[in-house]
Amino acid sequence: MNEDYLKEKRILIVDDEPELLEMVVSFLKEEGFKQIDTANTVKKAVEVVQKMAPDLAILDVMLPDGDGFSLMKELKQTTDFATIFLTARGEDTDRLTGLGLGADDYLVKPFLPKELVFRVLAILRRTYKEEPTLVQLKNCQIDFARAEIIKEEETLFLTAKEHDLLKALYRNAGRIVTIDALCEAAWGENPFGYENTLMAHIRRIRQKIEKQPSNPVSLITVKGLGYKLIVEDS
Repeated sequence: MNEDYLKEKRILIVDDEPELLEMVVSFLKEEGFKQIDTANTVKKAVEVVQKMAPDLAILDVMLPDGDGFSLMKELKQTTDFATIFLTARGEDTDRLTGLGLGADDYLVKPFLPKELVFRVLAILRRTYKEEPTLVQLKNCQIDFARAEIIKEEETLFLTAKEHDLLKALYRNAGRIVTIDALCEAAWGENPFGYENTLMAHIRRIRQKIEKQPSNPVSLITVKGLGYKLIVEDS
C-alpha cells in the first residue's frame, strides 16, 4: 500500500534540547516527511499551533516555561492531533499521566531515532486513513485527483492555487485554518502580503462549491481568525 500521503502530515516537535531537535528533524526528513515545525518552549509551541494545527506532535515533558502535559491539554482545547511524549522522565507515574491524557505513545530518552520514526508512522497509519480523491460537501463533490468540482451535472475546474487552498482546508476539515496558514499553503514560506489575493481566491472557490456563494455553508469564514471547510459524512 502506498503510504506517501502520510509523509505529507504536519509534525510539530517541542523540545528545549537543540541537538535533539536537529537530530529528530534530520531523521524525519530523511524518511520523506516534508512539513516539520519545531518549538523549544510552551509559548512558541502555542504560537506555531495557532498558525497551523499539526497532525502529530512530539512533546517533551520538561520545558523551560511549563510542561508537556499542560501544553497538550491546552492545545487540545481548540484542536485535535496525535501525540507522542518524548522525555527523559520514564517513571510509571509520568507514563500513565501522559497516556491517561490521551497521548498515543510515550518514548523515553535515550532512544533509537529509527524507533521514533517507526512509531510516528504507526500512529499516523492508525489515525489517518488514506485521503479519498472524492470529498463530499453540502452541494458538490471535490475530486482532488482531477482538480475538479462536480456540482449538479456540471464539472468545474480548479486552478492550482484553488486546489492548494482546498487541500489545506480539507486536511483540517472542521477546524479553523488561519489566513497565514492558507497563504503559506498556496504561496510558500514567505506568504506575507497575499491576504487580499487569498480573499479573491476564496470568493472564486465559493462560486464553484456553494449553491449560494454569498451565504456559504461549506467554506465558512471565522471572523478575525480564518476559514474552515465543512465536509459531509460519506
